[in-house]
Amino acid sequence: MTGPSGRGRVVRSCDVAVVGGGAGGLAAARAGARRGLRTVLVSDGALGGDCTFTGCVPSKTLIEAAAGGLPFAEASARMRAVVSQIAATEDAGVLRKEGVDLVEGSARFSGARTLSVDGDSIRAKLVVIATGSRPAVPPIPGLDAIPFLTNETVFDLDELPASIAILGGGPIGCELAQAFRRFGSQVQVVEGEDRLLPREEPEASAVLASVFAAEGIGVHLGASVERVEQVDPGTGIRLVRSDGSSVCAEVLLVAVGRRPATAGLGAEAGGVKLDERGFVRTDRFLATGASGVYAVGDVTGRLLFTHAADEMGRLAVRNATTRLGRLGRRAFDTSSIPWVTFCDPEIARVGLTEGEAAEAGGRVAFVPMSEVDRAIAAGRTEGFVKLIAGPRPLLRGSGGGRLLGATIVAPRAGEMIHEVALAIRTAMFTGRLAQTVHAYPTWSTSLRQAAAQFFMEVNGHRARPVSSPPGR
Repeated sequence: MTGPSGRGRVVRSCDVAVVGGGAGGLAAARAGARRGLRTVLVSDGALGGDCTFTGCVPSKTLIEAAAGGLPFAEASARMRAVVSQIAATEDAGVLRKEGVDLVEGSARFSGARTLSVDGDSIRAKLVVIATGSRPAVPPIPGLDAIPFLTNETVFDLDELPASIAILGGGPIGCELAQAFRRFGSQVQVVEGEDRLLPREEPEASAVLASVFAAEGIGVHLGASVERVEQVDPGTGIRLVRSDGSSVCAEVLLVAVGRRPATAGLGAEAGGVKLDERGFVRTDRFLATGASGVYAVGDVTGRLLFTHAADEMGRLAVRNATTRLGRLGRRAFDTSSIPWVTFCDPEIARVGLTEGEAAEAGGRVAFVPMSEVDRAIAAGRTEGFVKLIAGPRPLLRGSGGGRLLGATIVAPRAGEMIHEVALAIRTAMFTGRLAQTVHAYPTWSTSLRQAAAQFFMEVNGHRARPVSSPPGR
């Protein structure tokens, strides 16, 4: 039948229409179905999105395989098997059993809460945009004239490159740099900032730089790439930097960040506003400016992590459908959402860095792994635990105040960080972490050692006031 405007044939109506089949979209669709709502998920690609096929799953499988000493060919085969196994838990049949109707195709807004999918229309009471992000490609002269890899293509390699240059020293670049080096490639990392992982604590960057140097990974910092050249066959690609130096390799991987996947969405037709970078504008409840339209995951430009997208997906549906109206909504709070860079050692972070906490007037506790018995026993004393605590409303510093952030650098930092995340989420007194008995000897005893510094001297250390970063 034909809609009131005469545009398109309305083939179905539903309570919830989700655009995008990645982590955020799957979470939103499942949340809608669990609430008994008629839910449609529109996806123009395989379910699971970037995380399953070109992100978390293949990268972490390769990282584990490289650490275990597997040859590249065997590791690649294992990676594809793992991707297939995990993808099988997210196919159309699984969703159908959960109450979600899958529509394959590319969706764009054709009106308020109305989507056009390959000429057909879907009308919904609630639309959740979860189209994710794509690799960012910088406008460097010559780059568009040469073949290069991104996270969407690097896992398709059939053979290990003899040498690889990685443009970008963020999490993706650093993780894959270490993995490819352990497989046997010569690796060069090129980063325009003055340190690796510029979003993390400087101490974390320093540890990783030392590890990379020990493993033979070349690191080139502090100068931008001015142009990229294809050189003689067999030599590969040359990156010419603003300081006059150059880096050559057989293969180039571009890992400089992400851009929103909003092209072709027809946001204006749906009343949805984008910011200057193309990300969907949302308020703290994940609502866009258009009535009944929410956005979740990478496309919002908030925390670009799978677990953050999953949380946003469920939260958006809850906020849009709560029977308590505005009083029942809950804001998306990033303060207790951790993330991990899966290098070796792992670098885990939650909440504020010391520089970000400077205005809070807090204190910093620091424990080097060289003072942690488990690290000494394992011969892995590179790394540290850094806790940041600040005053509580009204009670100020009583009970050690409240935890504002943490960075952990250790082989199992990704597992250790969740104790701090829970403490932040529950607004726990810092003293509770210091009082909690930890099994000995574990990596996590370092957290208790650090928390105790807010109350006493531990191994010659006490918590100190936070310091502002240079230039503030």
